[in-house]
This record gives sequence, C-alpha cells and structure tokens, in this order.
Amino acid sequence: MKRTKHPPTPESITSLEKQLSEFRATHPVRTRLPDWLWQAAVALARQHGVYAVAHPLRLDYVGLKRRMGRTAPTVRMEKRDRVKSTGFVELVAPALASSRSDTCMIEFESAGGGKMRVHWPAQVPPDWPSLLRAWREAEA
Repeated sequence: MKRTKHPPTPESITSLEKQLSEFRATHPVRTRLPDWLWQAAVALARQHGVYAVAHPLRLDYVGLKRRMGRTAPTVRMEKRDRVKSTGFVELVAPALASSRSDTCMIEFESAGGGKMRVHWPAQVPPDWPSLLRAWREAEA
C-alpha cells in the first residue's frame, strides 16, 4: 500500500503544538485547556481548517468545531474539490385569495443563473425528484 505525502505542517500550528506540549507536560491528565489555547486553535482552524489543526494538536475535532461557532473555515480547495453551494431558497406561501385558483406555480433559480418555472394543477403535485434531477442534468 502506497502512502501519500502530506503537506508540511505550517509553522503557526507547530508553534501552538509546542505550547500545548508544555501545558500537557506540566498539568495532570484531563486538565481543561485554558481559553487562550482554545482561542489560538480556533484562529488557526479558521485559517487552515478544523482537521488540519485538530489532528496534529491532538484536540477534540468536534469540540474545536463547536468553538468555531457558525463561521466556516477559510480553506482554499482545489477546483475539482469544490462543491456548488445551493445559496438561498425562498418559499413563499400563496395569499389566501390566490389559494383558490386551480393552478400552482413555483420558480427555481440556480447559482449559475438558470431558471425553471413549474405550473401544475393544485390537486396533483408534480414529480419533484424527476423535475429537479432533469434540471440539474441540463445545468451541468
């Protein structure tokens, strides 16, 4: 089995790793890490990614991710690794007066600018999975 080479660990992570080693050497096992160490790890995770920081520092991945809050790490990914984001989806309930009509309409707009509008009788819902699959295939 051939091993892949990992990129070298950035100096900032190595520096924090030394500080963590010192802390761990001078405190009993299972001692909580001080906030300043967690804050430094969070800052590095925002820059390099959660796993890239948690693994070499032997930190709890989930704990580090939780401390990061809602903001996502800014990690540069290769073009082939990028996932298209869906963006914002707005669902608007029909007004009471218009809910009595016998047709419904919904519009979709992709991140690439493509649009799809679907009209159907209110009593019969369309086959959503097939419609969305066909639209995605047409967008690709």
